[in-house]
Amino acid sequence: MNFCVTHFYTSKVNSDAGVWNVTLDPMKAGGPYTVKAIQYFKGPTPLAVVIELDDLMFGDVWVCSGQSNMQFTVMMGFNSTEEILAANNYPNIRLFTAGLVGSDTPLSNLDRVEQPWSVASAASVGGGMWNYFSALCWFYGRDLYDTLQYPIGLVASSFEGTPIEYWSSPEVLKKCNVNDTLPKKDKLSTDLPKHIPIVSGDNQNSVLWNAMIHPILNMTIKGAIWYQGESNADHPDSYLCLFPAMIDSWRSSWYLGTGGQTDPTFPFGFMQISGNVPGSTNLGYPEIRWHQTADYGYVPNPKMEKVFMAVAMDLWRPDSPWLTVHPQDKQDMGTRLSLAARAVAYGDKNIKFQGPFPSSLELGSSTVVVQYGPEAGHIEVRSTGGFEVCCSSVKNTCDEATAAWVEAPMVHTIHPNATNSITVSTDNCHKIVTAVRYAWRETPCGFKMCPVYGMGSMQVPLPAPPFIMYMRVPQG
Repeated sequence: MNFCVTHFYTSKVNSDAGVWNVTLDPMKAGGPYTVKAIQYFKGPTPLAVVIELDDLMFGDVWVCSGQSNMQFTVMMGFNSTEEILAANNYPNIRLFTAGLVGSDTPLSNLDRVEQPWSVASAASVGGGMWNYFSALCWFYGRDLYDTLQYPIGLVASSFEGTPIEYWSSPEVLKKCNVNDTLPKKDKLSTDLPKHIPIVSGDNQNSVLWNAMIHPILNMTIKGAIWYQGESNADHPDSYLCLFPAMIDSWRSSWYLGTGGQTDPTFPFGFMQISGNVPGSTNLGYPEIRWHQTADYGYVPNPKMEKVFMAVAMDLWRPDSPWLTVHPQDKQDMGTRLSLAARAVAYGDKNIKFQGPFPSSLELGSSTVVVQYGPEAGHIEVRSTGGFEVCCSSVKNTCDEATAAWVEAPMVHTIHPNATNSITVSTDNCHKIVTAVRYAWRETPCGFKMCPVYGMGSMQVPLPAPPFIMYMRVPQG
């Protein structure tokens, strides 16, 4: 078999499986190119079968995965008519959407394709509600293209209502001591529309790793982005192990699946989950946000190298027609996440992509000064809530049995927009202040009205991420 672009490549066909593959030499980004495959059959009458693929582009391919907020399509978001029409201006972005299916065993090929490789256009971006194309994936890729000015391929492989266990390999689940003990309501079959096929089995853990990730491991990619976590909010503790382990597993598997063509530490981006129920005191959402960063509060970090994120907790709106858990403003999400990608995935050291994060706490007689790192610059204060202190009867602990979290209002003498610190009152605590936390609620603020913001590159306001920070009180 000969494989022709501007060079010739030869590959022997596996006679049992009928499979062949070649690895192309590195190509300069751009196109269009034509790829021609010719298979020769020997026999009394020699035969040559030709398959020709036209209008191919070389560039960066990004995989976009997760649950419903990744599956959420452009048609469902803000300004959908204008955004869909604008897709006609991006013919060098190419789109692919995997079909929704699960399997008990790893598949070699996708059992279903929702959208084959397509040129970006109003038709291919505006393919309906929950079908194609993923809004976050599109806006992320579009923003990258506007910066990079070379072809971008976007592969959407997501499934609504699914926990991280479904996207994780059995090896990851074993590493994190996870058994098939998810609540029945989280089973794939309960949320599964009747027209969605299941290849086989009992809809247990790893079914989407098997059916929607494993089949594309032979596709060389630049990186992946992820929006998932809501379906783990009722059992958040395991996320601390599962998320970093899943990222490591995807990286090593893609490296092996592409014969070393994919970076074994490829960049991985994610959206911190947004809000949902206003006024809820359920702590599953803030715990998931914290665990998404391996309990550092920011990425990259020593446990999550070449990982980047964007904060979304301020993009919740009560008027979303798709339930409050599904923010319509995927444009701002794409902008924030692509900004982080430019810094982490593409190495632009001049990009400011992180919201303010505290560097230290200074405890006074009735206040705590939250000092933000130099990267924050001058912070912007948009509202005055969000901070709490742990009020404990025992030094250096914040245990439920001996402590409680109480509100810590901002001291109003601060000067908004002209400081890199915030002072909060501890008057509500009549014991020992042992920790400070911020935005530790399911829905901590209104639309673009969280308390603390910094200014990123391109004049993009970036909300401070949630954090919990402990202070050491000298023993004595």
